[in-house]
Amino acid sequence: MQKQNILFNLDDTLSYCNRYFNLVIDEFADQMMAWFESITEEDIKQKQLQLDVAAISEHGLKSDRFPESFVGTYKYYCDLTGREKKKDEIQYLRELGFKVFEIPVEPIPYMNETLQRLKEEGHELYLHTGGDEANQHRKITQLELTTYFEHRIFISEHKDTTALSDILKTIKADPYVTWMVGNSLRTDIVPALETGIHAIYIPAESEWKYNLVEVNVEHSSLFITVDSLQEVPDVIYKRIQDPIM
Repeated sequence: MQKQNILFNLDDTLSYCNRYFNLVIDEFADQMMAWFESITEEDIKQKQLQLDVAAISEHGLKSDRFPESFVGTYKYYCDLTGREKKKDEIQYLRELGFKVFEIPVEPIPYMNETLQRLKEEGHELYLHTGGDEANQHRKITQLELTTYFEHRIFISEHKDTTALSDILKTIKADPYVTWMVGNSLRTDIVPALETGIHAIYIPAESEWKYNLVEVNVEHSSLFITVDSLQEVPDVIYKRIQDPIM
């Protein structure tokens, strides 16, 4: 079998992620509604999302961006309603936001089986994840992912086409035999297609709106959607056997 270079995303591709953020956001919204009785849950969540996404262009996917979106939302509604800003409430919200980075990670079903099969078939596996070093290495350690990726791990604060292009140059990858597997249309699939490699899209159980963008249909021959992680090895095997399918 012809060896392939296969890059995997981590969050919501190999391990659950958004479900934990959603739980903490729900807790944040409940607290905010207790403090601001005239503000709806939808309004609170929309403002938090707006501030969180807006900060990515400047700060990338660094962890402290998320708690600061709680604080920013709180300050916005304090200004809007005339409520006094309180240091203890701000501190509480920061601590609440950081709670999400302390939750033990849980692998997506068939994570180990999928990676083990691809490894045994002789493919070169790489991890390309977004975020800051400390939090991503926490997850990598808990999931024991070096078993499959060894030192072939790349962590990008700005996970985009430039970041992926730099990785492909570093590993001297032939686009014809290189794949990106992930759940984010924005940070996994579009960069893969723009760099001319194969892309396997696995929709997440609960997707962050930031990740949802249009995909250029001109690249459709390189773009495959599957329902689950365990389908990935068969998809790659079939493409190797029938490269024009």
